[in-house]
Amino acid sequence: MPLDHLTILWTNEDSSRTFYRHLLPRLGFREKRQDIWHDARGLFFQFRPAQDGTRPYERYGAGLNHLGFQAPSREFVEDLHRHMTDAGFEARLQKLGGTLALFMPDPDGLRVEVSHYPEGSDPVD
Repeated sequence: MPLDHLTILWTNEDSSRTFYRHLLPRLGFREKRQDIWHDARGLFFQFRPAQDGTRPYERYGAGLNHLGFQAPSREFVEDLHRHMTDAGFEARLQKLGGTLALFMPDPDGLRVEVSHYPEGSDPVD
């Protein structure tokens, strides 16, 4: 059964919307309407404001740690790194064995990972 959507809650609408408008088209997503994005396989992202008084995102707290996408090539990862840093966003490259990984925190700290893996390797161990 395929995953069909993810809902991400944000605390700063403008900065989060700007971040995802730079990132998601590069990952193959189109904006269907404001704050609703989808790709050709039918995966949707929905963005909504977080409720006032809720706790902020905690990287190592219970819940989602990061979003991981598989890149078609190392060049794709390097190009995305340039695109996001040129746009003023934090983006860190990491080499893990033969894997090239790019980690980008959104304005609330939720990390998006885009990685290219060596032939035959799994994205997680």
